[in-house]
Amino acid sequence: MTNPLLDPWDPPFDLPPFAQIEDAHFQPAFDTALAEGHAAIRAIADNPEPPTFANTIEAMEQAEDALSRVLGVFYNLAGADSNDARQALQRVFSPALAEYSTQITQNAALFARIEALWEARDTLALDAEQARVLMLTRRSFVRSGAKLEGADKARMAEISSRLATLGTEFTQRLLADEAEWFLELSEADLDGLPAFVVDAARAAGEEKALSGPCLTTSRSLISPFLQFSPRRDLREKAFHAWTSRGARGGKNDTRAIAAETLKLREERAALLGYDSFADFKLETEMAKTPDAVRGLLMQVWTPAKQAAERDARLLETMLHADGFEGPLEPWDWRYYSARRRKAEHDLDEAELKPYLQLDRMIEASFTCATRLFGLQFEALDVPLYHGDVRAWNVTRDGKHLAVFIGDYFARGSKRSGAWCSAMRSQKKLGAPVAPIVVNVCNFAKAPKGQPNLLSYDDARTLFHEFGHALHQMLSDVTYESISGTSVARDFVELPSQLYEHWLEVPAVLEEFATHAETGEAMPADMLARLLAAQTYDQGFATVEYVASALVDLDFHDGAAPADPMQAQAEILERIGMPHAITMRHATPHFAHVFSGDGYASGYYSYMWSEVMDADAFEAFDENGAFDPVTAKSLEDNILSRGGSSDPEALYTAFRGRMPGVGALLKGRGLVEG
Repeated sequence: MTNPLLDPWDPPFDLPPFAQIEDAHFQPAFDTALAEGHAAIRAIADNPEPPTFANTIEAMEQAEDALSRVLGVFYNLAGADSNDARQALQRVFSPALAEYSTQITQNAALFARIEALWEARDTLALDAEQARVLMLTRRSFVRSGAKLEGADKARMAEISSRLATLGTEFTQRLLADEAEWFLELSEADLDGLPAFVVDAARAAGEEKALSGPCLTTSRSLISPFLQFSPRRDLREKAFHAWTSRGARGGKNDTRAIAAETLKLREERAALLGYDSFADFKLETEMAKTPDAVRGLLMQVWTPAKQAAERDARLLETMLHADGFEGPLEPWDWRYYSARRRKAEHDLDEAELKPYLQLDRMIEASFTCATRLFGLQFEALDVPLYHGDVRAWNVTRDGKHLAVFIGDYFARGSKRSGAWCSAMRSQKKLGAPVAPIVVNVCNFAKAPKGQPNLLSYDDARTLFHEFGHALHQMLSDVTYESISGTSVARDFVELPSQLYEHWLEVPAVLEEFATHAETGEAMPADMLARLLAAQTYDQGFATVEYVASALVDLDFHDGAAPADPMQAQAEILERIGMPHAITMRHATPHFAHVFSGDGYASGYYSYMWSEVMDADAFEAFDENGAFDPVTAKSLEDNILSRGGSSDPEALYTAFRGRMPGVGALLKGRGLVEG
């Protein structure tokens, strides 16, 4: 019996044959690929020949080609189009992969070969990329416990397996909790809502097989509801539902998972000789230490909190003018802030939205890439994993560079948020491989026959994720382990956040912000008002983000809290969290931190990268938004380089020096000038 996951895929793009892939194919394909990986690693470790870079490091780079192929498809589908079968497979695959990884890093013979190469590195005539790969490989082994012995080595294996299981369980419980909650709405409950929110509520009701509209915890629905609903009682219900995800008790509660995860991370770091998990995690990042992270966050926290408190007083005055007594509450902020923005900037989301069509914003993101990097995008008519998903052939000078896949609409089978992943990563070792890059978003889908419209924040998200995609598509390295976004966590957000700036370039909006019905360009005065309001409410946005980053850091910098919820409350009280603002991601739904180690002790990285992206775009401000020399430098020094060099060296090569926090504060409107 053939398995489409393992059989050759059809040229010219070698895309997975989605129409042929069934869930029943994943387990046997995984078993076969895992066995091949084990065999390849054993062959490297047991090779009687003396270790060389080719027979050890390069051989390891190619040992898991089949496994990467199977998992590249599986995990993309598990995140973007989950079902019971795929969730069950995740629960099997996660601990199996953790055990596989542990067996590799604890293979004494294999590590001895790597260590021998490391000791002899100055005599191996390695180029800079090879030297970097050798260093990163050895460092990964050491940080995974390769030097541990006896009981410590066995305990490290147990911890790795358990953490993998807990991360999967956290993700699945959160997805189930988000999918289960909904609030049926009457026709009267829709009064005062713009048509696009009403349409989204009706579509949500249809998806839930209800007879009328409903509210769900999909951000694309609940956020505009909180922004526009004049019903304070309904806003309160909606807000509590949104912020209590993962903490409603029962089988989908995530709080115990968070507590156990933090304890195991602390133990893991101690086994490796670190004072805390934050010390362990940050050692390999640009920040290096918890103190450096805390220093940056507090530099931003103080002016952001002051700005938020000033805004809160204005919004509370509006609340009282409406006849409500007492303080401004978190479920009031978005509603009164939207009204204030309308009064101060004459901006109304309902009037703005028709100018931000999804297809036109996709076209805008592509055109910017064409003007900056010479990329061309041609729509592909190929089978994909869901009817809403689209794909494009990405070329430059007639040469195939990548396949880009866009999956833009919210659905119950998709986890919340937005992300970029590579179903296949770029590499040149062996036969050169072009990447398959996926952007996943959760925008509200319009009723059939109507255009799909975005909020300005949605459009910014689209550009952000496409910035990640460019980092993958423009990658030009030999080794997959350093390809694309395989960089320090506090560097990976630089390309994505930098690309957001092109949405703010007036010429881009003048061309692509066209009305869905009339086709007319956004009026000049509306465009001017939109751009003038870019720093509006940044006190709120910065406070909710920095609070989450500080909680994440404190959770991991020292002894793990026995009760994370109590610790979260104490941290927020200590920093003086404003009453009417909550963390962007509270512990029970903080998937960045608890679905895996990726952003654990690293949620700050968006702001660390923002320091660089604010400074980097100043280079384009100085030379022109589409200056070819600056764009070429950005590609040559950052986007094409992946993790082939230290990120500080990459940034300095582009900009000439590392930046300070001033450009960030200015960009967020938190300082004058």
